[in-house]
Amino acid sequence: MKIFKYTAAILFFLIIFSEIALAERLTVASSLANIRSGPGTNYDILWQVGKYFPVSIIKKSGNWYFFKDFEGDEGWIHNSLVNKISSVITNKVKCNIRSGPGLKYKILFSVDNGIPFKVIKKKGSWINIRHADGDSGWIHKSLIW
Repeated sequence: MKIFKYTAAILFFLIIFSEIALAERLTVASSLANIRSGPGTNYDILWQVGKYFPVSIIKKSGNWYFFKDFEGDEGWIHNSLVNKISSVITNKVKCNIRSGPGLKYKILFSVDNGIPFKVIKKKGSWINIRHADGDSGWIHKSLIW
C-alpha cells in the first residue's frame, strides 16, 4: 500500500511539473492577432490583441498554441503571430511610466491596466519598456505581469 501512495504522489508531481515546464512565455509579434476558440481559422474569434501582448503557452496543437494571459483568459493563437520577444503587460489600474529607473525620475505618461510593452533592459526592480507606438520609459516590476 505504501508503494502505491508513493507512486501516485510521484506521478502527480511529474504531471504538475511537466505542465509547468511547458508554460513558455511568448509575445505577439504582429500588429494585431486574432485569439480563437480552437486551433484553426474555422473557430470563432474570441478577441484581438496587439503587438507585444505576452502569453503563457499551455499546450501546442499543430501550428497553434493554447495559452493563458495575464488575466487568466485562455485562447488559441497561430504560431506565426508570436515570437520569443521579452515583453510585459500592465496589471494595475494606473501605472506611471518614468524617464528613469526610480521614483525620483519624472513621470512621462500613465497607462491603464492591460497595456503591453516590449522589454528593452532591466535595472534592479525597474524595466525599460517601449510600446508599439514608440512611447518608452521605465516601469516598476510590481506594476506588470
